[in-house]
Amino acid sequence: MIDTHCHLYLDEFKVDIMEIIERANEAGVSKFYLPAIDSAEIENMFLLEEKYPKQCFAMMGLHPCSVKENYLDELTIVSDWLSKRKFAAVGEIGLDFYWDKTFIDQQYHVFRKQIELSLEFDLPIVIHTRNAMQETIDVVKEYVPKGVRGIFHCFGGSVDNAKEIIEAGFYLGIGGVLTYKNAGLAEVLKAVDLRYLVLETDAPYLTPVPFRGKRNESSYIKYVAEKLAEVKNIQVDEVEMITTANAEKIFGL
Repeated sequence: MIDTHCHLYLDEFKVDIMEIIERANEAGVSKFYLPAIDSAEIENMFLLEEKYPKQCFAMMGLHPCSVKENYLDELTIVSDWLSKRKFAAVGEIGLDFYWDKTFIDQQYHVFRKQIELSLEFDLPIVIHTRNAMQETIDVVKEYVPKGVRGIFHCFGGSVDNAKEIIEAGFYLGIGGVLTYKNAGLAEVLKAVDLRYLVLETDAPYLTPVPFRGKRNESSYIKYVAEKLAEVKNIQVDEVEMITTANAEKIFGL
């Protein structure tokens, strides 16, 4: 399996990252895609990638929750890094109107600029959206004719949202939320073909049942795969095979 979205470079994993990787490998997870947040975490992300060069792959981008007064400086850092070396994707990027609406206009500007960078460097994008699903989809649609592609990470929208995203040529990132009883995601995914789904953890966040409330880690992706197999009424092996093939397609493996 491939964990298409995990923040294994954060402080939460500093003490036991070796064990985290080992447990994930034992659970069948062979690759880990690392979304960027902002300049404060770039060095730690690179250090992890350097330690596990055949398993950990860095993205570059500015998270919408990190769009503050210094957003132009942060954008310059993103742009500079994209011109210096190869990355797996531009991410995670998008719109988040949940915590703070102070910088909504700037979030739109940063999102569009980073989509343009993804097109310039021929990279997929990995999208974060919270309390802004339709707004995010509408921005993405502007760039569909230009060939934008990627993943809507941590998808938690409706069937109609899923259809719009798939029609735009994007995949849905499915993680621990699928295992939450009241999330409603299982019902939505009954109407979505497995060909459009990839697995993720968003570790250390959004831990699946039965570990909800504790630190998430990549080995727990198996619980997401098992739940998805149950939802689709198929074998876990099939979920693993198809979602891995989807991830390989997105990241050009």
